[in-house]
Amino acid sequence: MGKVLKNLNAHLEASLGDKLEKQNIAFGELTLEVLAENYLDIAQFLKDDETCCFEQMIDLCGVDYLTYGQAEWDTGGSSFARGVKRDFSFDADEVSETPEFDGKRFAVVVHLLSVKNNQRIRLKVFCDDNEFPRVNTITDIWASANWYEREAFDLFGILFDDHPDLRRILTDYGFIGHPFRKDFPLIGQLEMRYDEEQKRVIYEPVSIEPRVLVPRIVREAGATKNSSSTLETKGLEGAE
Repeated sequence: MGKVLKNLNAHLEASLGDKLEKQNIAFGELTLEVLAENYLDIAQFLKDDETCCFEQMIDLCGVDYLTYGQAEWDTGGSSFARGVKRDFSFDADEVSETPEFDGKRFAVVVHLLSVKNNQRIRLKVFCDDNEFPRVNTITDIWASANWYEREAFDLFGILFDDHPDLRRILTDYGFIGHPFRKDFPLIGQLEMRYDEEQKRVIYEPVSIEPRVLVPRIVREAGATKNSSSTLETKGLEGAE
């Protein structure tokens, strides 16, 4: 498989030249990174070229690199994640503020499959504008991209130019914001309920208090899965 990927990589480099921003083979997979301006041309080439023949688009997703590489959930060898000690003493008016980010924040990642040649490839394109992320749609090349692009728009706020029906697909019609952005509050911003007096559904600011669920059973260091003697049960008294 390594030789096949190297041959495919060499073919793409010879055929596409400067249109390729980066190429990388890692963990038995080939990833191409391209500029937004070359995204459509390269996608079309990957489908039509006989050596490539990636006739199926099997997945497309958005990625937010706002906190990429930050080991926020490093447990340090304990059973607890950093969420247990996380500081929630924030101002409600500052929840939606976005940390400063140097570089291109949003990317679209596409996974392609060639049934004919029994090979796969990953195509990655970064959005040029962090405030208004957008790339071209590839629905004219692979029709299966339609709902995937709608999902990336809904959850990340990435716009796909010339998409035939770009609207939310998972969240409610009145939803505000994009849940998978790393500056979006985990508790959300709005909640809805049915008001008996007004006889309709109304939207209100979220009333949920930020909190962390702490496990009731703590496994000591070196404990085995089946060793009950090394388990300390906390907070279970009177639970019945």
